[in-house]
Amino acid sequence: MILMIGCVALQRERASHSRSAWRCGFFLAAALAGYLGGCSASLDPPGAILRVGNGAEVQNLDPHLVSGVTEHRVLTALFEGLADMDAATLQPVPGVAASWEISEDGLVYVFYLRRDARWSNGDPVTAHDFVYSWRRMLSPALAAEYAYLLYCLKNARVFNEGRIADFSEVGAKALDDYTLEVTLEHPTPYFLGMQTHYAWFPVHRATIERFGRMDERDTPWTRAGNHVGNGPFKLEAWWPNEMIRAMKNDYYWNASAIRLDGIQFYPIDNQQTEERSFRAGELHLTSDIPISKVEVYQRRHPELITIQPYCGVYYYRMNTTRPPFTDARVRRAFSLAIDREELAKNVLKGGEQPAFHYTPPDTAGYTAEHRIAFDPAQARALLAEAGYPNSAGLPMVEILYNTSENHKRIAEAIQRMWKRHLNADVRLINQDWKVYLVSMNTLDYAVARSGWIADVLDPINFLECFLSEGGNNRTGWSSPAFDALIHQAYREADTARRARLLQEAERILLDDAPIAPIYFYTWKFLKSPHLKGVQPNALGYFRWADMRLEEDAP
Repeated sequence: MILMIGCVALQRERASHSRSAWRCGFFLAAALAGYLGGCSASLDPPGAILRVGNGAEVQNLDPHLVSGVTEHRVLTALFEGLADMDAATLQPVPGVAASWEISEDGLVYVFYLRRDARWSNGDPVTAHDFVYSWRRMLSPALAAEYAYLLYCLKNARVFNEGRIADFSEVGAKALDDYTLEVTLEHPTPYFLGMQTHYAWFPVHRATIERFGRMDERDTPWTRAGNHVGNGPFKLEAWWPNEMIRAMKNDYYWNASAIRLDGIQFYPIDNQQTEERSFRAGELHLTSDIPISKVEVYQRRHPELITIQPYCGVYYYRMNTTRPPFTDARVRRAFSLAIDREELAKNVLKGGEQPAFHYTPPDTAGYTAEHRIAFDPAQARALLAEAGYPNSAGLPMVEILYNTSENHKRIAEAIQRMWKRHLNADVRLINQDWKVYLVSMNTLDYAVARSGWIADVLDPINFLECFLSEGGNNRTGWSSPAFDALIHQAYREADTARRARLLQEAERILLDDAPIAPIYFYTWKFLKSPHLKGVQPNALGYFRWADMRLEEDAP
């Protein structure tokens, strides 16, 4: 009867929009669920509404104003770019564009858009929508963190920096309603792969401008009832900190192939709660799994857990504008005092690998040559050289992390290491996702937990985050030498020479230490046996259009 409590509450909420009634039923069901040994993760019954744990409340539902995986999962249900991605092979497949042509020099792409592509209000999706959307993304006043991802477009960077004002000089041109010509600044082999990233998604001009200026942030256009997208699902409801409901978009060009009636995303940032909710049958899919439960599921219910190699790195940022981390010697000392092998072996336990460099190994054939050692003696010597012998005079160090049991366990382990090896006093601070992002963006932290998952399988996608002007830098660090190497690598067609440029750039990053890499991710989640069509991959990309719910588990 436990599952019935949650289902009845959910039905009541759907009928009356009584959020408190749903919330009570949801968490009561989770709290009353039996321990793992008696779980079957069955649903009562599995309907056509997919219920997904999404880890945290989204920052926004504007694809041009966000920067996280949490947002990406929702936005890929609500929007679609020129190309999509095959979840199994990670190869580009047609999206809004049915086909495309690429010039021999790799600089010009011509996209032929589907005549039946529609926005969720029935308007046609046109080439003009993409030109408008990319202009918005690059508008200096919008100050989009991910604007640099579009810098591969001809003149995109100089437009974004305000050095030219005429967008017609940027390499995006609508030849007619259904033909888009894109001219690149330099050959970008992964250009098609980037089209699944929300930075490239189109937005509906009439909706944007109904609620504000094109380049105005945080207007009401993203609210349920106002929101217009072009993806396989459309926004029906958004109750902050409780649920986002996306229902099938009947105007989507491939609507007949969509097997789900809708998706409900639950922002459960407590992984213990999320796992209990899964056991109670309230979720079909989780965003993560508590570290303490990985071995239990592997032993008792291996059919429910997925552990997949993941092209991503977990690391700590150091605020280079705030003492003592203004000194590179201090930053290096704190990085050298992290025992990454100990963390991977005794804290994480999910197949994660210690990160002795920043870019994940074998990212499109690239592996960093420079390494960070665990060397407490050198760390103490560097601290003494910087004027803090045995941490005397060193201010209290604060580690900021967004609310998560896993982040807390890692921070506690590193807190102990820094006390043991450096005699540093360390305090832990946790904030919910939105507040944490504000702290990061305003450099209101000393050390902050961070992670980067590849947008595309290319090493430059990791390193370009730390360009001086990069919206995702968030450390205050700037290195003209690093910047020059990355910009050279953008234009280098020779694979070997490009790799050498990236190797040198990564060496500068690691030696100057605005970051401390900690481990390389694995992708861990729980999945109901009723859910089909989930294809794990190195980018952590859920292709919602492929998924379906079946009554009987295999």
